Amino acid sequence: MSSRPGVGVNALRREGPEKLCGRARYIDDHNFPGCLHGVTLRSSIPHGRIQHISFDPRFPWEECVIATARDVPGGNHVALIEEDQPLLAEGRVRHVMEPILLVAHRFRPRAYEALRHIHVEYEELPPVLTVGDALRAETVLHPPDNVFKSFLIEKGDVTAGLAGADLVVAGEYRVPHQEQAYIENNGMAAYVEEDGTVVVLGSLQCPYYVHKALKHIFDLPDDKVRVVQTTTGGGFGGKEEYPSMIAGHAALLALKARRPVKMIYDRGEDMAATTKRHPAWIKHRTGVMRDGTLVAQDIEVVMDGGAYVTLSPVVLSRGTLHAGGPYACPNVRIRSRVVATTTPPNGAFRGFGAPQVLFAAELQMEKVAEKLGLDPVVLRRRNVFREGSVTATGQVLEESVGASTALERCARKSGYVRRRAAHVRWNRARRPTWRGIGLALCHHGAGFTGSGEAYLNSKAAVSLSRGGEVWVLAASTEIGQGTGTMLAQIVADTLRIPCEWVEVETPDTGKVPNSGPTVASRTCMIVGGLLERAARQLREEVIKRCGSFPRTRAGLRRAGRLLCGKGPPRRFEAEYQNPPEIRWDEAAYRGDAYGVYSYGAVAVDLEVDRLTFEVRVREVTAVSDIGKAINPRLAEGQIMGGTAQALGYALLENVVYENGFMTNSQLTNYIIPTALDTPPLKVEIVEKPYSRGPSGAKGVGELPMDVPAPAVAAAIRQATGHWIDVLPILPERILEAHLHGPVPRQR
Repeated sequence: MSSRPGVGVNALRREGPEKLCGRARYIDDHNFPGCLHGVTLRSSIPHGRIQHISFDPRFPWEECVIATARDVPGGNHVALIEEDQPLLAEGRVRHVMEPILLVAHRFRPRAYEALRHIHVEYEELPPVLTVGDALRAETVLHPPDNVFKSFLIEKGDVTAGLAGADLVVAGEYRVPHQEQAYIENNGMAAYVEEDGTVVVLGSLQCPYYVHKALKHIFDLPDDKVRVVQTTTGGGFGGKEEYPSMIAGHAALLALKARRPVKMIYDRGEDMAATTKRHPAWIKHRTGVMRDGTLVAQDIEVVMDGGAYVTLSPVVLSRGTLHAGGPYACPNVRIRSRVVATTTPPNGAFRGFGAPQVLFAAELQMEKVAEKLGLDPVVLRRRNVFREGSVTATGQVLEESVGASTALERCARKSGYVRRRAAHVRWNRARRPTWRGIGLALCHHGAGFTGSGEAYLNSKAAVSLSRGGEVWVLAASTEIGQGTGTMLAQIVADTLRIPCEWVEVETPDTGKVPNSGPTVASRTCMIVGGLLERAARQLREEVIKRCGSFPRTRAGLRRAGRLLCGKGPPRRFEAEYQNPPEIRWDEAAYRGDAYGVYSYGAVAVDLEVDRLTFEVRVREVTAVSDIGKAINPRLAEGQIMGGTAQALGYALLENVVYENGFMTNSQLTNYIIPTALDTPPLKVEIVEKPYSRGPSGAKGVGELPMDVPAPAVAAAIRQATGHWIDVLPILPERILEAHLHGPVPRQR
């Protein structure tokens, strides 16, 4: 047996065989005796007062259970950052598809039929449908000015920096909503036990978020609410906060019916009603010297939060902190706001605000390079973060800074210089397509921002039973990314036992400690680090009692009997401790915004049809510094999946709203990339270990989403000669630029 058997090995996915063979049980596969099926009556208008709700007397309502806001025993709010979002609307609706009341019936089709026999009369109020409407504040949704949250980061003297620059370049960019498009729609089931405990099972990312929300809704103590994750078919942030809403609905119906209730959204309802990526509008003014040295960045960001606060302040926070890109600059000012509109609330999505601002930051670097007559890679090389660089918040990057390495390896691996020259020749000839290659670079903070990890105070544990079983106990969820496999590898590596000897407990708030949400690229670095410490405690205790750590199953059983006696498994728990050298001033927004950053560079090679303006991506190269790769194959899978999702953001995914309603809430008219659309992907992992990550690991899940879009836009610039500053870059937008835009430069 190897002395380090877990880390750096391509262990097979633990849940793979069950999913491959169709044995995995998603929430709709679970049967509950006597179960009712719940459905939701929703608002049909973007803003108004509910005047009256009438029920068709010809419908047999005695077959149904109906729940309204008046049935909520505790607070009628979904507890998150603010308590502004009602579980069920009470008197006023603030967006289309807002839940008003619930109906449950033994048969799901009959429950849907019941909704058609309920009529809601409204007094319509002026809608606020765009960021512009919100900023004008003619209708105030969130006093005094419709701004949910704002940030200001200042470093140096931006006015003096711009005045002293050889060149100032301005740019304005817009990015849209994006749908998470997980395979499994949102779904929950709930029942109430005899002692009054509310139990909820379902498709979710963050069991303790749901636990917190249900305690508030039902006015119950910790031990009277239990939340269990079932097999979950994808999340991408879309199952971070919204499951609290549907869990509350299912549990409210179950409480009133005194029977189990299951609620499963169909695709149309899921896409039209649940959260999306925040749209944003971003402005840049960049001061630069003739040699390419950045001297000033003046950046303004406005995001559309939708009708309620949800997670918008923290999405904006991450967006603000990443808005300047991975570059050192002595004078920086970043002003940001997220505003209220009467559209469905926006929320968490892979990247969490960074893809929006990095699209702008990286395309801005392309424009600056062109104005200076420099190659964009040369401009980035001149300013890229290195060890010792100082960020906009004053953070000194002390270690694990792989930005430069990622940039150089990506340029080399993609053949950037060679291909760029070849494409110039191609575009001058009379070919059926134009070709281009673009490259973009990013940083992504791993874990929660600033004091977020200290606030969460996460815990994770490892246990040993008297039968010699080692268990991972954490609330971090497997949603397709390989969490269970990776966490078992970290524990196995610490204990120096085979990975197959380690079991991973189901995320169940009745069994596992609160290791925090499965978000923010924190599971491996933060939770993995806690488990590494907990496993170390277990190892030390076993060595203390047995003289050495067992290397056989029989030895583990002997150790288990020694440690447990006749009692329950011995549990070793680790709690997050903020590293003393990491300092963050929340009020001033200064200091160490993140313990460490991951870094990524992406090159996209594409061609544009000269007749149809369709874009075909020929090849993508992604080079990522993620610290130590615990399971390299899983990490590559994350990078490939995130890159494909980002190509959809760049080129295909177009959420269409009319009067606040998503009109293309089906996968037949909201187009996402399929396997056939995914181009050849070349992936390389850079391992710049982080001293506080388990075996040096950092985060990987969100990084690949960040900059394929600006790389696509840069490639289209080389191909067509047009700057397309708005996502998605549809053929219609390229055609519009071709017909009515500035005359393209020589390519």
